[in-house]
Amino acid sequence: MTGGTTGGTTGIVRRGVNRTMLVMTGVCTAAVLIPLFLILYYVVREGAAGLNAAFFTRLPAPPGASGGGMANAVVGTLELLGMALALGIPLGLAGGIYVSEFAADRFSGAVRFAADALNGIPTIVTGLFVYALVVVPMHTFSGLAGAIALAIIMLPVVLRASDEVLRTVPHSYREAAVALGATRWRVLRDVILRAAKSGLISAGLLGLARVAGETAPLLLTSLNSSQWTTRPGQPMASLTVQVFDYAISPYDDWHRQAWAGALTLIALIVVVSLIARLWGGIGDRV
Repeated sequence: MTGGTTGGTTGIVRRGVNRTMLVMTGVCTAAVLIPLFLILYYVVREGAAGLNAAFFTRLPAPPGASGGGMANAVVGTLELLGMALALGIPLGLAGGIYVSEFAADRFSGAVRFAADALNGIPTIVTGLFVYALVVVPMHTFSGLAGAIALAIIMLPVVLRASDEVLRTVPHSYREAAVALGATRWRVLRDVILRAAKSGLISAGLLGLARVAGETAPLLLTSLNSSQWTTRPGQPMASLTVQVFDYAISPYDDWHRQAWAGALTLIALIVVVSLIARLWGGIGDRV
């Protein structure tokens, strides 16, 4: 009788602890999501009023004048991200392949540790490094310097994500290919990379989403421009820097456009993140 009472009491205590932990988990989740939704709501509310055709087609208006847009910053952002992808993705994927497929090598652990350390460095420090390495010798700010800074920030994200993706490929795939006489390079090219293709694309997109909203490194590298700029060797406009400049200005119309630019950036990051997740989900089902 005593054992039954003790067991019943223990069950009640466990159920109580379970309910308490579920409530605490819900409270913590709400504490994270509520500020996020409030930020998104405020940005959408303020930024929607500034979005129009002129915002995407016109150059910035002179200081104090109303109207104009951020067409040069939109194009500059796409150029910077495109150059950063061209520089960062190949290096990140190569590093991910190395630390995953050559894990027995004595340098693979050092590469993984370096990637983790680089991922934790403040981005403004990366911008300062590129400023000293590229901007000072070239004697000018440039879109190329901004792209290099973004590529360095993107590199550890792509490396670690691609490493995790490649580790999910079953080891039996490698053994079967080797048993059929394939060389290590053929196994990597025709079996492993094909099996992990969707995940590797998602890794690249995650790296893109990571750097799309960076401001500090671009202030020290690509700076900004109020004109159309397509040459990598010249200062280049970007949405992040343009939003920063407009937000600290004393002009109400520039504040309106800053909110519109912030909304455009958030939309870009959300779309890229969703594509990465959907692409990864499709790859898992296939």
